[in-house]
Amino acid sequence: MTGTRLSPVLRLAGGAMLALTLAGCAMLGSGTGSLPANAPRVIGPEKDKDHERLVAAFGGEVRAPQLQRLLTDVTNRLVAATDRPDEAYQVAILNSPVVNAFALPNGRLYVTRGLLALASDTSEIAAVLSHEIAHVTLRHASQRSELQARSVLITKVTENVLNNAAEAAVVQDQSRSSLASFSRAQELEADQMGVRVLARAGFDPYGAPRFLTALGRSGGGSKADGAGADMMASHPSTNERISLALQTARRTGAPGIGETGRLEYLAALEGLAYGDDPADGVVKGRRFVHARLGVAFEAPEGFTLENTSQAVLGSSPDGSRRLLFDAADTPNGQSLEDVLRSTWNDTIEPGSLASGAVNSLPIATASSTGKEWSFRLSAIRIGNTTYRLIMAVRTGSGELDGMFQRTLNTVRQVYSEEARRIRPLTLQVVTAQAGDTAAKLAERMPVDRALDKFALLNGLEKVGPLKAGERYKVVIE
Repeated sequence: MTGTRLSPVLRLAGGAMLALTLAGCAMLGSGTGSLPANAPRVIGPEKDKDHERLVAAFGGEVRAPQLQRLLTDVTNRLVAATDRPDEAYQVAILNSPVVNAFALPNGRLYVTRGLLALASDTSEIAAVLSHEIAHVTLRHASQRSELQARSVLITKVTENVLNNAAEAAVVQDQSRSSLASFSRAQELEADQMGVRVLARAGFDPYGAPRFLTALGRSGGGSKADGAGADMMASHPSTNERISLALQTARRTGAPGIGETGRLEYLAALEGLAYGDDPADGVVKGRRFVHARLGVAFEAPEGFTLENTSQAVLGSSPDGSRRLLFDAADTPNGQSLEDVLRSTWNDTIEPGSLASGAVNSLPIATASSTGKEWSFRLSAIRIGNTTYRLIMAVRTGSGELDGMFQRTLNTVRQVYSEEARRIRPLTLQVVTAQAGDTAAKLAERMPVDRALDKFALLNGLEKVGPLKAGERYKVVIE
């Protein structure tokens, strides 16, 4: 949560709030998508509006000269191995702990520092960039935009000509199905082309399935994994992508033929910020602390918190209980009751508005009930800033009032002494000594589930004795 000037209306039951956060990659439209395949692309000020919006949405750009040089060199090698070696690309590192990478059709490539931390060597990050370059080379953004436009047109014609909302809904579902399948096909096509280009550029083609495996383990894979997969998912399952990437890599040659660049990559990665940026608030387990804004709270037992650029989102493992914590953009002098009325889209239950205090902070609370969800709302004022804590329970999924009140009671002001103790986490590369184990190195990491995260960061399937002299990533404060 970066600051206090936030969107005044946020729907909790609508799912993830940051629409740009996707599993594996995202394709965002731009004016160049409709150009002919042989038209030159230009990256300049007139094309930078999408770039500026993207960078702002993901917390700004990271300045890491050594890592930036490595990514630029890798990109240049990959582009030289494509069928369009004359095209220009630029890579930006986004200041987000989310594992993500994507491209704009004008040749701008993006990787988050969360993704860079997950990759274990140069060939893995090259695989990610090669996949995104393939999306641009194959003009997927243009094709997808055209299909989406056709889907909207078909729906409108059906509604107007047939004047039948039910039949229009059927047509719309069919259009969605075609669009989802088209996108899945794009992902697999970009995967396969990406692996081939990776090999032609001299990198280890098996870096692609290795990174996809790490992506799946990190929870960044498609929700289509496992039983009951949503057939509308826009990405194929991670297991499907790993299988096809392995097949493509095997067709290029046996393991060991390409360059991995592990030591080079780890050296460039040293000192990169890990996890939340303290300037935007820090999630530690179920606790959220924002030193600059001076506010903290603790989520209920079992909740997982995600700190986005606009709000802190929380959810129970099954998604039946959720929370949102943000700062409301309110006029000076507006009462807390009016904050709830003006920033909540649905009806507030009559007689539910009440005033009070928690931890010496003035608050207002209210209730709202929808078709599938029940909500408890609160507005809390700290100094000149008003925060909202909103909690929801899916109908029939459990008691809401007690959970809400216990969470609300944890909202408190953070004072300067505590704020000074909040330090950023960074990646450090260490050399394993004789007798070192994963558990021993993980002990020094000030993070939750340190052993699991150590294994994930270092691509380890098993956590046991380590190879003496090998280099490993750890998180330090």
